[in-house]
Amino acid sequence: MRRYGRSMLAAGLAILLSGTAFGPAFAKDKINLVLNWTPGADHAPIFLALEEGRYDKAGIELTVESGKGSAMSAQAVGAGASPMGIAEMGTAFVANSKGADLVAVMAIYANSPFVLYWKKSSGINGPKDFAGHTLGNPPADAARVMWPAFAQAVGLADGAVSFVNIAPQAKMPTLVAGRIDIISDFYNGHDLKIRELGDDLGFIRWSEVGINPYGNSIVVNRDYLMKNPQAVRNFVQVTQRAYADCVADHKPCVAALLKRASGLEERAMMDQWGRVKELMADPYTTGTALGGFDKGRMAATYDLIKTYFSIDKPFDPTSAYTNDFLSTDVKMTAQ
Repeated sequence: MRRYGRSMLAAGLAILLSGTAFGPAFAKDKINLVLNWTPGADHAPIFLALEEGRYDKAGIELTVESGKGSAMSAQAVGAGASPMGIAEMGTAFVANSKGADLVAVMAIYANSPFVLYWKKSSGINGPKDFAGHTLGNPPADAARVMWPAFAQAVGLADGAVSFVNIAPQAKMPTLVAGRIDIISDFYNGHDLKIRELGDDLGFIRWSEVGINPYGNSIVVNRDYLMKNPQAVRNFVQVTQRAYADCVADHKPCVAALLKRASGLEERAMMDQWGRVKELMADPYTTGTALGGFDKGRMAATYDLIKTYFSIDKPFDPTSAYTNDFLSTDVKMTAQ
């Protein structure tokens, strides 16, 4: 795998600093961004920037494409079918090991969204009580694949729970009905579960026990990045500022999302954005730059993925991300 060229990047940034403002004489950079899934609250800042013409003012003609999972978006970007996308960081690492060539340029989820949920009325008060219970999720669910890491962190044997195969959309109904004892899910949907189960809801975030891989991130095709550093920098900084603005005032962001994406419910998106904000905040994003990657945590993320997933060709994880396009003037606020 080719290492991200910092000398080439420096040259690109020098061009940026000497460049002139955008105007009618300059052709806009056409960028397609493939999402990790259908539009949701975590994408709202992108739609705000679109609605307010921020990308256009930065010389970018942006098209947003709905996705069908991080694996698909990582594959599309890695193959050059789309110059940019959003993918879970572990999935991007796996894709790179299989021949894709992605560079992560901004973290959306600085914290892992992985959560385990249960009903307190089932006799479970915490992970120490998981032994002998059932855990429902799809066979390829990341939480199932990495279960040994969680089990070790909380002092359980690998075989302490019995896995039951269920579809993603069946997780909550089966938990509510008592057909399953525990489910794995994502923290951005936390409030829906609170409304469903109230005080009977028990949960633990994986980050609470020290398992905190980076989550959804903006990834760029390496060849596109090397040939178009100015476009990448403009896109990243417009997006970074849009996320900061949504942290400050989420209502315009959710309104822009609802205007441009169908089938979404306002209250659910408002709730989800509140959880997304929590996932965005860590010491690096609050202290250095919103969207930035901490070197130590990225190394830990890579080691976790290498241990539990199929890394065909090991590589230096520092080759797969950069903070160079982020503005250090834009920081996340503590949540």
